[in-house]
Amino acid sequence: MIRAIIKFVLRITTLLLYRVKVVGKENIEKGKPYILCPNHISNWDPPTIIASIKRNDVYVLAKEEMFVNGFIKWLAKKVHALPVRRGKHDMKLLKDSVKVLKENHMILIFAEGTRNGMKKNGKIQNGAVLMSLMSGVPIIPVGIQSKTKYRPFTKVKINIGKPMDFSEYKDKKGEKETLDKLSKEVMNEMIRLTNEEI
Repeated sequence: MIRAIIKFVLRITTLLLYRVKVVGKENIEKGKPYILCPNHISNWDPPTIIASIKRNDVYVLAKEEMFVNGFIKWLAKKVHALPVRRGKHDMKLLKDSVKVLKENHMILIFAEGTRNGMKKNGKIQNGAVLMSLMSGVPIIPVGIQSKTKYRPFTKVKINIGKPMDFSEYKDKKGEKETLDKLSKEVMNEMIRLTNEEI
């Protein structure tokens, strides 16, 4: 109930502030698990995406620093946020994420690792692909378009891509070369969706 109220407030806020336009909602089927993998340009990315899709079972991977403040920690738990220890190989987080996916929920992960990560180092992290191979769940790349980076009363566009199924590589999840290759494919699709005119 609290989560539904929070999502309603976020939806009204983002619609009023950013005139959000969403393309590709049909690529997210009801009741199926997915790993949503968008580019990351602002702290407003998670609430905008959560508010823009119909499903209420989106778990968000968020930096662990967010879980220090009392209110933010409470809010993060209500919106199903999972803490990420950045720069560390967190097997517990991976196992928790796979469990969430196998229960047919969705996970939102910013694979760049930080805001504007692709512009800083030209690649994304392998975590999303590893999660996909461990769970058998497809990745849905997402392109967030905002020329002014969420300046109030300007338009934000969410471009949702088609699911990318990597199940044929499930036996190669321990191979860095494979993880790098598939992560690059995801990155290229994220870039395409970010630049596509919609």
